[in-house]
Amino acid sequence: MLRRLTVWIASLTIGMLVMAMVLASAAHAQATTPAADREVSVDGGRAPLYGALLSPPGARPGPAVLLIAGSGPTDRDGNSAAPSVKPANLKLIAQGLAAAGVTSLRYDKRGLGKSAPAMLQEADLRFTTYVDDAAAFARFLKAQPQVTCVVILGHSEGALIAALAAQKVATCGVIEVSGIGRPLGVVLREQLAAGPMPASLREQSNAALTELEHGRPVANIPGLEAFFRPSVQPYLISQLTLDPTQALAAVKAPVLILQGDNDLQVQVEDAQRLHAARPDARLVILPGVNHILKEAPRDRAGNIATYADPDRPLAPGVMPAILAFVRSAAH
Repeated sequence: MLRRLTVWIASLTIGMLVMAMVLASAAHAQATTPAADREVSVDGGRAPLYGALLSPPGARPGPAVLLIAGSGPTDRDGNSAAPSVKPANLKLIAQGLAAAGVTSLRYDKRGLGKSAPAMLQEADLRFTTYVDDAAAFARFLKAQPQVTCVVILGHSEGALIAALAAQKVATCGVIEVSGIGRPLGVVLREQLAAGPMPASLREQSNAALTELEHGRPVANIPGLEAFFRPSVQPYLISQLTLDPTQALAAVKAPVLILQGDNDLQVQVEDAQRLHAARPDARLVILPGVNHILKEAPRDRAGNIATYADPDRPLAPGVMPAILAFVRSAAH
């Protein structure tokens, strides 16, 4: 009888040890399994808008991050239709968040990638269309299991979209990355002045911008038909009348302003203007970092060369600044 009891106890101990090993192995596998994108969608009117939800295995309750791409034909990963602009910076941010246990959602803008069928007629498109789309994805993200609140991160033009979307939905933080701090008309005039455009044509374009800023359509300008075509003017009017500093000042949530000092598209002055509009915001200037958040030289050729390299990692200071802000949003 005693022998049987001893054998039973021994077998029970071995069974418990095996079970403990199985549980430990499962926990290790869960911890080391990389997070995978899950395709999701929201109502886009004409067609769905698609995005990638990246949630780490075993994610605990906490804030999640909505990532918004910049201007032009830029997809959910931060890559452009142009073959020389494939930085994958938004994808890298999403992966950095997942590695730290934070869920994120990035999406193809209306008219791009899988969201291409949702594009409106050009004459019907407004800047607020993109703001409404971002707000829809923010609501979707907030409804996900384990998500307690949403931080909205916008890159470049997406920074302005983030600030405006934050006025439409509940958010626990806004991160403006490489965002301009001046109205678009001011920036466009600077870009036109820096280009090889003839003086007479520059004067016409400046005058046209002034009219559009006041909400008045203009006649097309020979030589600039692509820029001032009638069908795009309603969209230009809707954006030219916006001031990024006013938009950020109206955000009620905490704010992080992230800017590289080797950015050739947006200046440190822009970040400082945004900070002046929200003095309580965190302002982080990253040394030696360019517009796409990669380490890059100041010279134009070397700087732009980094845009074509999706395998080039984010600059070392990027993720620590973002993660510190996101974690603070949990409190």
